[in-house]
Amino acid sequence: MAMATIARRKAVTFFPSSRHLYNNGNYTSASKYSWIFKRGFASGSEENDVVVIGGGPGGYVAAIKAAQLGLKTTCIEKRGALGGTCLNVGCIPSKALLHSSHMYHEAKHSFASHGVKFDSIEVDLPAMLAQKDNAVGNLTKGIEGLFKKNKVNYVKGYGKFLSPSEVSVDTLEGGNTVVKGKNIIIATGSDVKSLPGITIDEERIVSSTGALSLKEIPKKLVVIGAGYIGLEMGSVWGRIGSEVTVVEFAPDIVPTMDGEIRKQFQRFLEKQKMKFMLKTKVVSVDTTASCVKLTLEPAAGGDQTILEADVVLVSAGRVPFTAGLGLEKIGVEIDKAGRILVNERFATNISGVYAIGDVIPGPMLAHKAEEDGVACVEYIAGKVGHVDYDMVPGVVYTHPEVASVGKTEEQVKALGIDYRVGKFPFLANSRAKAIDDADGLVKILAEKETDKILGVHIMAPNAGELIHEAVLALQYGASSEDIARTCHAHPTMSEALKEAAMATYDKPIHI
Repeated sequence: MAMATIARRKAVTFFPSSRHLYNNGNYTSASKYSWIFKRGFASGSEENDVVVIGGGPGGYVAAIKAAQLGLKTTCIEKRGALGGTCLNVGCIPSKALLHSSHMYHEAKHSFASHGVKFDSIEVDLPAMLAQKDNAVGNLTKGIEGLFKKNKVNYVKGYGKFLSPSEVSVDTLEGGNTVVKGKNIIIATGSDVKSLPGITIDEERIVSSTGALSLKEIPKKLVVIGAGYIGLEMGSVWGRIGSEVTVVEFAPDIVPTMDGEIRKQFQRFLEKQKMKFMLKTKVVSVDTTASCVKLTLEPAAGGDQTILEADVVLVSAGRVPFTAGLGLEKIGVEIDKAGRILVNERFATNISGVYAIGDVIPGPMLAHKAEEDGVACVEYIAGKVGHVDYDMVPGVVYTHPEVASVGKTEEQVKALGIDYRVGKFPFLANSRAKAIDDADGLVKILAEKETDKILGVHIMAPNAGELIHEAVLALQYGASSEDIARTCHAHPTMSEALKEAAMATYDKPIHI
């Protein structure tokens, strides 16, 4: 066999000298931008080098990175708690509930086969929610501690532009202050996408926020939307007793997922008693009765039916949150979807105004926003930043989890690329069999001629952790043989990735 090709990362182009900056297509003397390289001890009336509007994953990371690069930085956050939607009412609390509900489900359905038995087991919902809230509180306080450590000024309030260099902040204490900045980064994230004719009251008709804090376990839960969030929250409540029905207008769940993986994923969810009504349109929702009544009809048209629920979760996606920022006042351009238009340096059409995260095009993911934040600030500081959205992993945190990076098989076919596929099931993985949790597989797509990896898709109990070896491989242009010839510890779930790589360029050992 040929020796594996060790892929090298492409070189990046640096500025010709630390004395010069690249500005609008021209190299300019850095002395003009001396503020970039040193942090002044400014009074309150002096400008910040960087002002960040929004303290979510993109915003707080950008603020900390800016301060670490020596820039005088202020972060404005309207919530009064840092971390944004992700930490407060999104990624973190949902993962806390996913873990707690999975523990209950395992104790009820799996522990006995491992020799662990209980006389009885029950859900203490208030305690479960309290654990979630405690995790959120500790993490938000942790970010405040990082702000203090890195000397980031933190203003609690709602900011809006007065000019491209001034932000008026209505503080949570009831006052108003004006924050000035040479560079202002918009990092205000996204909000729940509403549906026509459906009013979210966060009690019987809830968004993902309300679904994190239901006061009791609904007997019947209807989820509108079969994306990441809907399936995760449906899993939480389904595990602890709800009858869950997912209504989706499209013909498939999670449309961005690889088709083969998607079909197997849906089967596993159905085994967990999650019901699906695909190609189905929600015509109206009636809350006047003791239960919520949804009027449904086929997406292509046809007879209407009624579906009853105790709680309805509206999970039809998210939209950029830019309301009240005053973007129109300073002339910032947005597209038809409400996203702020930026160039490769995250700069808007207005000099000194930047945007990152969910308010710009690209995947609406916390880790993507963090990368945006770091790269944006590096550009502001005269360095080189870079984010490749094709290398951003996506994870559905159900059980099993599904994690992907790179292209799906459908995308590779559409591009007309000759390719090979390697697969390996966890049923043949010794660690998965040993812990009696062997649902799922690894699937690798590689270019036929060069063996360069094009995409990796993993469905497994801890797919979200396993995917990062694949992310690194794609980042450095590795071949499937590179992974196959890399020693993996035994017994581990990660050996399935190695075996799938072997199946891609040659033959696996254990199947």
